[in-house]
Amino acid sequence: MKLYETLANTMAQEIRSGHVPVGARMPSLRQITAQHNVSQATVFRAYYLLEEWGLIRARERSGYYVAPGAGVMAKAAPRTELAASSKVDVSDLVFSVLDETKRTDVVPLGSAFPSPELFPLQRLAKSLGYASRLMNPWSTVVDLPPGNENLRRQIALRYMGMGISQPIEDIVVTNGALEALNLCLMAVTRPGDVVAVESPGFYAALQAIERLDLRAVEIPVDPRTGLDLDALADALDKHPIRACWFMTNFQNPTGASLTLEKKKLLVELLAQHDVPLIEDDVYGELHFQPNYPLPAIAFDTRGLVMHCSSFSKTLAPGYRVGWVAAGRFAGKVQRLKLMTTLSASIPVQAGLADYLQHGGYDKHLRKLRNSLQTQLTAMNAAIRKWLPPGVRWTQPAGGYFLWLELPEAVNAMHLHRLAIEQGISLTPGPIFSATQGYQHCVRLNFGHPWSPKIEGAIRVLGELLSHSAVRSVETP
Repeated sequence: MKLYETLANTMAQEIRSGHVPVGARMPSLRQITAQHNVSQATVFRAYYLLEEWGLIRARERSGYYVAPGAGVMAKAAPRTELAASSKVDVSDLVFSVLDETKRTDVVPLGSAFPSPELFPLQRLAKSLGYASRLMNPWSTVVDLPPGNENLRRQIALRYMGMGISQPIEDIVVTNGALEALNLCLMAVTRPGDVVAVESPGFYAALQAIERLDLRAVEIPVDPRTGLDLDALADALDKHPIRACWFMTNFQNPTGASLTLEKKKLLVELLAQHDVPLIEDDVYGELHFQPNYPLPAIAFDTRGLVMHCSSFSKTLAPGYRVGWVAAGRFAGKVQRLKLMTTLSASIPVQAGLADYLQHGGYDKHLRKLRNSLQTQLTAMNAAIRKWLPPGVRWTQPAGGYFLWLELPEAVNAMHLHRLAIEQGISLTPGPIFSATQGYQHCVRLNFGHPWSPKIEGAIRVLGELLSHSAVRSVETP
């Protein structure tokens, strides 16, 4: 990373954490130059980068100031007593919410996906057609798990670009990241085992635990700093945890990321207990900083981390191609893949391999990240303008989700129902917890191009939040 990028990232962390408040004047060029012993040109480039990220704004003849929305952070999660492991029963609630988010006539603030308009679908179709025409008939056998060799080689090259040496033989191609995550869970657990998950956390992890008759221990996630490693250490001492399922980059739903130091400590802690980590990293490529934030697998020396990702959120929604770098568990994951769904689509694997090799994936990613950052800036401004005081929200450094903490009297499920009646979807907090907590929280998606319709939806949400019907703390 270049010096100006390092400097910009340091200042961005201070702004996003709220240590430098919105509207505050940034230090002068002379101050930064003296403090960090760098040139004025380096400081200029760092400030330009912060301006691109939407964190600061220049005022003529006055300097730089922290931009509106740049530092409004959800409060730190209070430290609570670690709960006992529990059975999970969330699917009915999750499905009732997700059924509404699939409607095409609603503003998709509750969607789990970015807009398909942001992806190079025509160029992908060209690669798919080209690869299909040249496909060897024997590929229907040769490309069975672990998957198309050229695709796995392209994936391994992307790990190499992060400085991670990833053997191609440990990569298994799957039907999206969700299948990779489920196969990993199946590979390291048996019915009745205890799994550590995040809270709030990805609802599909809870559904997988429910389906496999496992038990969950919820580890708190701070909206600002991510997973609570002290709580995890307590859980590992108190419970027979067989696996952990965590998101270390741009966590769903909070958008929080672990620092590199915390990722390293996480891997070391799990290695001490010989507990595998199922690392869900589907949003890592959607970073707003110059470089991909290293995942936890970068610090793994024992093959305990199973790193799962996919192209669904970054390139090819609907193609359903993901993968896992499964370390010591690669053989077992590969066999489970063969026993369950046999293979990911072989022509699609070949098409994606061709695109990764010739289609300009990195150029597309830069454009996609810029779009998401622009949409985040617009979402921040709309929330600040239309939602009432007392609402706090996260400032993620990547991905496309915002986690909102509403006034405690607000019931998120009631707000969800009223919003659907107004043609607006959102995702209520209770589906992100095995105990259906976070009753006054919601997740919003900023992954769609900004429009007057989305601006209007935020305005309507502000009106609904003043409605007496949402001010109930009864359990739905």
